[in-house]
Amino acid sequence: MFGIDNLKITLTFNPFLFFLAIILFVGFTIFIYRYTVPQISRSKKLLLTILRILSLTLLLLAIFEPTVTIIKKNILQPVTLFFVDNSRSILSEDGLNKNQKIFAILDELKKTDLINNTQLKLFGSKVAELNADSIDNISFKEGSTNFNNIFNFVSESKDNISSIVILSDGVITDGPNPIYTAEKNAIPVFAIGVGDTTKRKDIEIKNILCNEFLYAETPTTLSVTILNEGFANRNVNLTFYENDVQIGQKSFALNPDGFQNISIDYTPKSSGEKKLSFSLSTLDGEFNKANNRKVFFINVLSNKVKAVLLAGSPSADLSFIKNTLLEDNNLSVNSVTQIGTNKFLEKNSRERLLDSAEVLILVGFPSRETTTEMMNKVSALISEKNIPYLFILSGSTDLNKLSQLKKDLPFIANNSANNYLEVQPNISSDESKNSLLQNNSSDPITAWNSLPPVYQPFAEFTVKPESEAVAKVKLNNISTNKPIIITRSLGNQRSIAILAKDIWKWKLQTALKNQDVFDRFILNSVKWLNSPEDKKRIQVKTTKKLFALGEEIEFTAQVYDDAFNPISEAEVKVSVKKDKENFELSLNSLGNGLYEGAVQTNKPGNYSFVGEAKLNNKLLGSDKGLFNVGEVDIEMMNTKMDYEFLNSLANVSGGKFFDSNESKSLFKLLSELNLKSSKEKIDTKEYSLWSNEFLLLAIILLFGVEWFIRKREGML
Repeated sequence: MFGIDNLKITLTFNPFLFFLAIILFVGFTIFIYRYTVPQISRSKKLLLTILRILSLTLLLLAIFEPTVTIIKKNILQPVTLFFVDNSRSILSEDGLNKNQKIFAILDELKKTDLINNTQLKLFGSKVAELNADSIDNISFKEGSTNFNNIFNFVSESKDNISSIVILSDGVITDGPNPIYTAEKNAIPVFAIGVGDTTKRKDIEIKNILCNEFLYAETPTTLSVTILNEGFANRNVNLTFYENDVQIGQKSFALNPDGFQNISIDYTPKSSGEKKLSFSLSTLDGEFNKANNRKVFFINVLSNKVKAVLLAGSPSADLSFIKNTLLEDNNLSVNSVTQIGTNKFLEKNSRERLLDSAEVLILVGFPSRETTTEMMNKVSALISEKNIPYLFILSGSTDLNKLSQLKKDLPFIANNSANNYLEVQPNISSDESKNSLLQNNSSDPITAWNSLPPVYQPFAEFTVKPESEAVAKVKLNNISTNKPIIITRSLGNQRSIAILAKDIWKWKLQTALKNQDVFDRFILNSVKWLNSPEDKKRIQVKTTKKLFALGEEIEFTAQVYDDAFNPISEAEVKVSVKKDKENFELSLNSLGNGLYEGAVQTNKPGNYSFVGEAKLNNKLLGSDKGLFNVGEVDIEMMNTKMDYEFLNSLANVSGGKFFDSNESKSLFKLLSELNLKSSKEKIDTKEYSLWSNEFLLLAIILLFGVEWFIRKREGML
């Protein structure tokens, strides 16, 4: 009845007591209204009896707190989500007529009963609706292809999705590879490939590798990967540009193997964001000349990061760490080593060095000899100037004095003792992409987990909520939850803590194996600590650096106050400039200090922008950046169907790959799958009657009406 499959009423107390109380109330009410003073008519006695019984019953309901549970069963019909690639690569002039094949497949779909259970979607940079009656209007003009957006859409859908169909050439030009997401979704993906996998005569700039951190006036090497098919031993020129100004060129012969890396020396003259581009000379007979050019943006840091080592006493750890830092020409390294109260090994200006520090490295600091004046100085640098630091525990570390820094430490230390435990680092595979842990080993995490034991004080170390335990302790080959390496990034403060001494042993063992675990970790730590990204209160960015003509340029912003609390009421405006043209847009607040906005332009070229945030007409700060529109059409750089990706996507999800001429077989398979994919959805709703305000109003109303009648009749 009414689509309700089950109706259940539950009471807080025993239902027997509820019905017993009702019987008593009914009996009591009949008894008191049997004789009245003065006597009233029988009809009024009956009315008063009913009013009293109803009001007492409702009052009893409120006391027994009844809850009504309604259960409904709904049959969810299966839905097939059909995603059609709307990107420009479909219109590539390769003689394959990929767009016509797509139209033919969609026309075939419309002739089947499957269309009744199918939702058509377009995808490129975003997912959009596609009406079955407007298939002929598909434009194939999207400037990028983001497969990950498909699975974001699927995860938010409330439908009973029986299968996903993707009609595409399989070339990803934006967003991450969705293979892992597809596997987790557990919904079969059926891929229809359009295009050709035949190798054509071509040369291509496949990839460019460079260091994550580049410094002004410091030489570095860029590695350019060149692919060629059918042009072995032909001579080409590779030209290198910075901000569209040629700064180098190299001539070479194409490798018969079809693959080669070309090294290009590069010394940025100044800091800031740079547009770098490489261009290969073209050859007659090339299938695709669009992939002869590669453009990317880098951020060059100011040269020589000033690192100051502050040690509580001389130690092997101090010597090994200092030697590693001195090997990096991008670092200016100085040390302050305490050998007694107000006695130091180096004859330098400690005050000046500490004031100039951009990164602090605390080795066994503070010690028992550390003065209050020195502790106050270091505490001010960390808490007030937000100087990032690397903390390494040592035998000389005084944990009691260290408590002065407890507000800014990434951990809490309790119950310390003079004893030490022999421990090894234990790092989970989840940290395989952590930039701090990378090294030259084929398996960086295994290299870390094979390091020799070091010594950790017998103490209770607790990771603060805003911190992360990158490595935990392995004790006698048994994994524990005790931390050994901790990172902390909170607002504009960064720190790393190594809660063990004698880490120099890591250097000795790995050096024998030609591994750079120790050196890379120390240097990566300094780079991570000095990374400027999180230090800005106002951050304004484009979602990417290269946009296609006509593509929406999306801006995002983050706004914080001095304490790095998010500000959601700011006025954020972005001024965009190209040559002599300027235009401005306002970003919309999303809450929690986040803002977004978009603008569109059909004029190709290099653009710069400046974003400003104001609150009550007061400037909070600004940020700037660069982006490019239309110089490189990423959709035309690779027009060959990526069979490997489409086939893998289908296989990991339990689906199957189909060629474009096999669509009828696919539609038959999907129809059979839909017959087995109906689901029963159970909707359960609970209503707490006792907390309903209408129940209270009804009780008051019933008692009020009874009182009014008794008063009017002059009853006692």
